[in-house]
Amino acid sequence: MNNEIDNIERHRAELERRLRSLIQKIGDVPIGKPGQFPYGWRKSAKGRTVWRILEEIISQNLENQAVTLGIHDFQPATSEVGVFDFSFKFEDSRTLYVNVKSAVQGRASSKDDISKADKLISFFESTHDATLFIATIEIAFLTNPLRISLTNCYVVPVSWLPDIYVNPSNNGNLQSSKYKDLPAAVRRTLPEFLDELRSKLDYARNLRRKKYTQ
Repeated sequence: MNNEIDNIERHRAELERRLRSLIQKIGDVPIGKPGQFPYGWRKSAKGRTVWRILEEIISQNLENQAVTLGIHDFQPATSEVGVFDFSFKFEDSRTLYVNVKSAVQGRASSKDDISKADKLISFFESTHDATLFIATIEIAFLTNPLRISLTNCYVVPVSWLPDIYVNPSNNGNLQSSKYKDLPAAVRRTLPEFLDELRSKLDYARNLRRKKYTQ
């Protein structure tokens, strides 16, 4: 158990370090041309507005700079609705999987969707002891000109999320408000996480069933 936790932490820290180096190289991401947004960001200054572009920027640049960053066997996900965005290996690791999220700098934490709980369970059952990381890219919305600044990166294993909650009213999504909060992480083994996630999913399904049978 200790060896498993130690390996996850070592790979987590290494991925976080390399992603922070990567976003510094990427720099600001321009949005549109001068004059195309005469009133600025307005209501679009939200993480969900740019999250798909952000995923692609991180994934493509990581693949492009794989040799420099010490990344091996990089593979972008073939589906947009899976539980991870890309997979890779370090020299001393098996395949590691990464789900890219965004968080707006300075915004208060709230419960956000991580992935569908049943898909997560199926993924872990089919990949056998895989490690799935949530890589949260912190962003800031800048003006004059309109652009996105990638300000920081936080990496946490999904199995270490401290607040495991499955929303019964939101298609069974696993949600968390602490997906970038490493100090709050609970260093579980994968079997411990799956036991808790299955329990939370069963509870959510029962609540949903009762709601529609009353």
